[in-house]
Amino acid sequence: MIKIGKLSLKTPVFQSPMADCTDIAFRLIARKFGLELAFTEMISAEALARENRRTLPLLRRVPGDQPLGAQLVGHNPASMGKAAAMIEKAGFEILDLNFGCPVRKVTTPGGGAALLRRPDLAQKILNAVMTNIKKIPVTVKTRAGFTDPTGQEAVALARLAEAEGLAAVTVHGRTRAQGYTGKANWDVIGRVKKAVSIPVFGNGDVFRPEDAKRMMELTGCDGVAIGRGALGNPWLYDGIRAIFEGRAPEEPSFKEKKSAALDHIRLEIKHEGKKMGVLCARRIATWYFKGFPNVAQFRDKINRATALDELVSLIKDFGN
Repeated sequence: MIKIGKLSLKTPVFQSPMADCTDIAFRLIARKFGLELAFTEMISAEALARENRRTLPLLRRVPGDQPLGAQLVGHNPASMGKAAAMIEKAGFEILDLNFGCPVRKVTTPGGGAALLRRPDLAQKILNAVMTNIKKIPVTVKTRAGFTDPTGQEAVALARLAEAEGLAAVTVHGRTRAQGYTGKANWDVIGRVKKAVSIPVFGNGDVFRPEDAKRMMELTGCDGVAIGRGALGNPWLYDGIRAIFEGRAPEEPSFKEKKSAALDHIRLEIKHEGKKMGVLCARRIATWYFKGFPNVAQFRDKINRATALDELVSLIKDFGN
């Protein structure tokens, strides 16, 4: 068990927020296969503070989707503080601050990973958030550095977070310059762990249960934040739990993959509507069957499908 502020987790694993991925359907499927703590997709603090109609749906919650956290990204201390208060008022169990997004539209105005180069602004944002949050734990996710791979910037940011009263920090072992390419440097995670006393979660290149165990052993980190490794692979959560409990992780059969993909798509349509659900279903289907023989042809057919019945038939027939 690990504690993040007042929140206790039976297994030191959570699903890292991912834009256009960790929506309600994704979270419900993940919880079915063992995920305990989930997060919404990344939310713009500026848009939330303005109550933008496109942003508010990201705060939707449904029964069975707890404990649930929200993640804010932004560069304005006032907006981040106001949005943080809104998150707490909405009933979320935990708030995460994104100081690691590498996307240019986020970093150019000064948000995400750009804050690694602006510790002065980062501290103002941390202070503004902690001033507005009264009950729930606040965490921060960052990267090894902006372009510096040594971890020096991540260590400095983690120390700021600890000094401002944050409950934990998550470190992605890549720089902003790397984006999602190359190999994650887990040594940086270990360096941050040695620098602070609050819990440190590692992130990057955890695709199998054994990866999570190895990361914790090599870095000494307190837990693991799962990212892209869970796309089309919700069995990863229970697999990691199995490793920690001394059980052998179970590999899903092809039939089980098909069944999970179809369930995921049905949930997508239920919660997002038929039109949006069908569009999202194309992406979801490719997650589950990545790497399988003839997947290129399957992906081409899926991307041209316009009706739910057609998508379901394509998935059922794939591999037969």
